[in-house]
Amino acid sequence: MIYCFGDTIRIRTDPVWAVCVHIQSLCKSRHGRNEIQMKILVTGGTGFIGSHTSVLLLQSGHDVVIADNLVNSKPTVIDSIEKITNRRPKFYECDLTDEAICEQIFSENDFDSVIHFAGLKAVGESVSIPLEYYKNNLLSTLNVLMSMRRHGCKSFIFSSSATVYGNPHALPITEDFPLSYTNPYGGTKYTIENILRDLAVADSSLSLTILRYFNPIGAHESGLIGEDPNGIPNNLMPLIMRAANGEMTLSVFGNDYNTPDGTGVRDYIHVMDLADGHIKALSDYDKPGVHTYNLGTGHGYSVLEIINAFEKVNGVKVPYTICERRPGDIDACYADPTKAKNEIGFIAKHGIDDMCRDAWHYYKMQKGSVR
Repeated sequence: MIYCFGDTIRIRTDPVWAVCVHIQSLCKSRHGRNEIQMKILVTGGTGFIGSHTSVLLLQSGHDVVIADNLVNSKPTVIDSIEKITNRRPKFYECDLTDEAICEQIFSENDFDSVIHFAGLKAVGESVSIPLEYYKNNLLSTLNVLMSMRRHGCKSFIFSSSATVYGNPHALPITEDFPLSYTNPYGGTKYTIENILRDLAVADSSLSLTILRYFNPIGAHESGLIGEDPNGIPNNLMPLIMRAANGEMTLSVFGNDYNTPDGTGVRDYIHVMDLADGHIKALSDYDKPGVHTYNLGTGHGYSVLEIINAFEKVNGVKVPYTICERRPGDIDACYADPTKAKNEIGFIAKHGIDDMCRDAWHYYKMQKGSVR
């Protein structure tokens, strides 16, 4: 039996919970599409980076299908995407570690490309529950890749991470640096990258793009979508905003790193710049081989520099205390994005003030009022 509830497709393997909703199909024959109008599966598309990328994809004229289990996001993100773009993406609420569910999604859609964000992503948590990280991140990726093979989808863009560089031997980091990892989260990204390189050897017709992210912050300028994780945040900016609103005191993990002020240095990039990197990467969608790019600004900021910038731009105070280092963290990490600029035209346009201002605007919009 099929039950219809609004415009969300909920998939469960248990037949009691099997729910499938028919929504207006945006499918077109592959031969009827031009190069800039594709049907794209965005896994993890209600998450922080996935939602902003989905907005740009829709605004660029692509058809978007989102699959997400909502473990670290909210279903209202779909409504926000529609408000921004005046287009509502097809949405599957599902767990891609289930092969049958993944196969169903591909059977019901004719995809030109997949952008794969879905996965657990907290460094500290991965140290505590490594098995869950390897199971979730590897199995979901393998299921998507196998469904792609069965259905003839040849283009895959992978949400990787700068964690695959481990503790880099020099800075800034270029794509040809030696690869390693210092935590299980990075280990999942490292392993999936190896899978993709092996897959390219086995099938030379595939276009496989690896995007190594640095540290996205900020939000869409509308304030309708941003970084709003379920539960206790693991990333810096949501914690800064909670502290600025008087909800907590921020914990700064370590002030004895080999950096100018002793706190960790990262390449913070505006999430809209990162989303634009995915649009640029689609230029490789029909180009066989493995294409690897750093998506960063090329400039590192310390935790204390981010806090100071946030206070200055938004006119608020961020109370914080210095705590012990977290397991798996490194001194500094920032990109050399030259290859992405030269090959796909990627340039980060937003500065640190924009990132802090847009993040706080989103937080105030969601809260309705702040202290």
